[in-house]
Amino acid sequence: MDFSADTSQVFRIALYTSSANLGEDTEAYGGTIGSAVDSNGECPATGNYTAGGNVLTVSTRPTDGGSGTTAYLSFADSTWSDATITARGALIYKVGGTNPAVAVLNFVNDKTSTAGDFQVQFPTADATNAIVRIATP
Repeated sequence: MDFSADTSQVFRIALYTSSANLGEDTEAYGGTIGSAVDSNGECPATGNYTAGGNVLTVSTRPTDGGSGTTAYLSFADSTWSDATITARGALIYKVGGTNPAVAVLNFVNDKTSTAGDFQVQFPTADATNAIVRIATP
């Protein structure tokens, strides 16, 4: 996957209900982007949520952050405005080909918005907290 500033690759975040089977073995987004409802537990396409989720912006490009041991990257927060959503987790994936997974997010409990903003906030982008961290040699 290419997270560089000049990449043409597109990344998205899709929201999932508690009935979804997301985990460490999730390899790809299984829905059809823009379809009414994904059969794999994706949140229903209602209000301002559409199947496939939101496009993500890479906010911190892969870097070792000077630590020399951990490379990391992060995304800008993603918001669905004026939305009624109940989600238990999310999938970050690259659009195209097989729509491969980048990361699975587990919210632990249902998170809900009712005719309001539903926002996924990403942690501080550093070697300890970034959403995607990889040990480097």
